[in-house]
Amino acid sequence: TVEGVLLVGVPAPRQFTADELRLLEALAEMAGATIHRLRLHAETLRRVQQLEALQTIDRAITASLDLRVSLAILLEQTTIQLGVDAAGVLLYNPHLNTLDYAAGHGLRSPLYRHTRVRLGEGLTGLAALEHRLVVVPDLSQADPPWGRETLREAEGFVTYAVAPLVAKGQLQGVLEIFHRSPLRPDEDWLTFFQALAQQASIAVDNARLFDRLQRSHMELVMAYDATIEGWARALDLRDRETEDHTRRVTEMTLALARAMGMPEAELVHVRRGALLHDIGKMAIPDTVLLKPGPLTEEEWAIMRRHPEYALDLLSPILYLRPALDIPYCHHERWDGRGYPRGLKGEEIPLAARLFAVADVFDALTSDRPYRPAWSRQEALDYIRHQAGRQFDPKVVAVFLEMMEKGEIG
Repeated sequence: TVEGVLLVGVPAPRQFTADELRLLEALAEMAGATIHRLRLHAETLRRVQQLEALQTIDRAITASLDLRVSLAILLEQTTIQLGVDAAGVLLYNPHLNTLDYAAGHGLRSPLYRHTRVRLGEGLTGLAALEHRLVVVPDLSQADPPWGRETLREAEGFVTYAVAPLVAKGQLQGVLEIFHRSPLRPDEDWLTFFQALAQQASIAVDNARLFDRLQRSHMELVMAYDATIEGWARALDLRDRETEDHTRRVTEMTLALARAMGMPEAELVHVRRGALLHDIGKMAIPDTVLLKPGPLTEEEWAIMRRHPEYALDLLSPILYLRPALDIPYCHHERWDGRGYPRGLKGEEIPLAARLFAVADVFDALTSDRPYRPAWSRQEALDYIRHQAGRQFDPKVVAVFLEMMEKGEIG
């Protein structure tokens, strides 16, 4: 491969001797070999830098599902490695059939942030529509016209290139690069530009997939909660309690849980457990559950099994297992005389201890077929008297304080 020429001159009439010519040939070969090695070294260094840039972008995509972070790193590396002044990403909006601004780097004016290009419109829209790379050395002579002359004039752009972002056959957007002086990219430059576009495609696709998964998860959770609320209403109606009973005790329990410092992440399970506190009564026969008079010992034995029925009903449902504390344990007593397991003191889960106070207070202050409602003060006196017996004294103290301040009840 010819690397160049070595020019050596002597004044006339002197002539090169045969030995001098052989020496010049040897020097020329050495110079050629040196230039070749330097070029190989520069090429190797450039390849290494490109690989490091791709790894940096890949790490950003892997470490963060925040598309803004990934695109910021990608655009910074794009301008550095391609030696251009600015770069940007427009994302495809399938509802409006447009390419809209997502991120930019190296731009001087705010105009780029308002970019919206219709699919098929101008050079950018055509590149996206036809899924092809477009390079324009001089935007002033572009055919068809670029279509964003105001931006070109404000930024002073001369060279422009755009690559479509395509993942799994679907258009995700475009990666654009801008330079404020003429640029004639070679084949390696174009190849690396396409590699960067592929990285951008992966980042956008991952972020959109994660967004869809989050949305689906949220919709699923909402459907679960709506189902639970439906179960709770059905239970209230079957047990001849007002629908508001479950709502009230759930709200009181959540307020108590927050006051006791329970982490927010656990409150969702407290809420579900409170809504389903009597789910086990579905397995209790109507002759026992709806009996207007006092229950016999045998009937009480049947009634006291409803926490165990709740365990049987809910434990196979994975997402409801963390909510079992209230349905299974809300009839346990602080002094150990409760059921179904006779737990004592702090052996009883905190959620169940909180719920027990709210449930008894609401039950006492509500009319029942077998007795009229107690007054608020009578119910509070009963709760206070049962501290250390039926209820956790610390929970009772917080409950009474919140009642006095009007924070619950």
